[in-house]
Amino acid sequence: MTPSLLATAYIGAGVLFIMSLKGLSHPETARRGNLFGAIGMIVAVLAVAIQVGLATSPLVIGSILVAALIGAVVAARVSMTAMPQLVAILHSFVGAAAVLVGLSNHLQPAISLVGAEATIHDVETVLGVFIGSLTFTGSVVAWGKLQGVIHSKPLLLPGRHLLNLAMLVACVWLGVIFVGTGVQAMPALLAITVVSGVIGIHLVMAIGGADMPVVVSMLNSYSGWAASAAGFMLSNDLLIITGALVGSSGAILSYIMCKAMNRSFVSVILGGFGVEEGTAPVGGAIMEGEMIATTADEVVELLREAQSVIIVPGYGMAVAQAQHPVRAIVDVLRSRGTLVRFAIHPVAGRLPGHMNVLLAEANLPYDIVLEMDEINEDFEKTDVVLVIGANDIVNPSALDDPSSPIAGMPVLPVWEAESCIVFKRGRGAGYAGVENPLFFKNRTRMMYGDAKSSVDAILELLKVGADPGVPAVAAAR
Repeated sequence: MTPSLLATAYIGAGVLFIMSLKGLSHPETARRGNLFGAIGMIVAVLAVAIQVGLATSPLVIGSILVAALIGAVVAARVSMTAMPQLVAILHSFVGAAAVLVGLSNHLQPAISLVGAEATIHDVETVLGVFIGSLTFTGSVVAWGKLQGVIHSKPLLLPGRHLLNLAMLVACVWLGVIFVGTGVQAMPALLAITVVSGVIGIHLVMAIGGADMPVVVSMLNSYSGWAASAAGFMLSNDLLIITGALVGSSGAILSYIMCKAMNRSFVSVILGGFGVEEGTAPVGGAIMEGEMIATTADEVVELLREAQSVIIVPGYGMAVAQAQHPVRAIVDVLRSRGTLVRFAIHPVAGRLPGHMNVLLAEANLPYDIVLEMDEINEDFEKTDVVLVIGANDIVNPSALDDPSSPIAGMPVLPVWEAESCIVFKRGRGAGYAGVENPLFFKNRTRMMYGDAKSSVDAILELLKVGADPGVPAVAAAR
């Protein structure tokens, strides 16, 4: 491939990646954004393969085809509830690749450099290996927490901040040794790999379940910077651009997520809060009153009389796969002239955008799916709110209880509505391990059990007397 054609391919792929990020900024254009990203990646892989003469290698071609097949099968089979851990483990692959590129590039440099250029290249190698190893181990731990293999409770060791600082200083010291000794520095580079890997494990182990959405976006940013560092090591402009796009967009997303939780990025990285899901609540005020259970018949009566309804989805809806019968309920209510909308909190679920993708899977109209800032003022004018599998994002103690671990976190004020129905599997605490006063308020009623079963029961009763033309295919899914 000629240099001009290669440059054109790189520019084209880079533009496609930018268009991909632009498309992913809104649900209506997300599918197109994914397509742009896929095409850009195909162009990038082919251009690099042709550039280095690997396009005719049976081993490389076979590896690409096998990897593509594995990726396609995994993507087709993964459930929405498992999407967060899939994203986390994919981040680990990027980190591992950066480490392997750094080690192999040191053993057999692609280009010969001397003087200042060699020093800069060695610094790039150290940074790539450091970020890559941290990303790899941190992503594996994040996958374990999301998958349930590792407890979501944060591991808070005594003097953990000093420990992190000591390991960071050790990596800097080892980096100086590596840069100063050149070809004899392989032991130092391997030591950096090990120590930074331990840092990744310790950092994510210290982060509680409530902060996992931020962890996923943070690791996404790390993986981008690791890829960009690998691009510098390989003198590959496209890899530098792609990594920078992913790293910067992940950092911005992490900032948005932290703002939505009223948490500083540094506090999430260094501390984290929360306990193992379903365990006894921590902190906060003592609850007064009692939780009042309700039935499907009572909920249906409220929905039939309501002029406006807001649905707040959470991870519990994803686990129960209740989005399709919820869509059918929306169809029935809208056919009666009821105003129905969805309220999405930025950290709902365990992955940024988790709820938006889940609702898109059920083909819900995008114009009725609103972000927190767009709908928070409307709750006091709403007749019925259905909270399906959400907990911490509708916790009033975030606003009125300074002693609560989630104090200051922006939440959806569902308690302002005339009636609030909470769908919950049991009486345990939420993912953050924080008790929720919402469940004890006079306007709140609890509907216990599997969310899909509860929603199905409501749908069957609600369809009685409904317009026969209302689509109910979602209820059978």
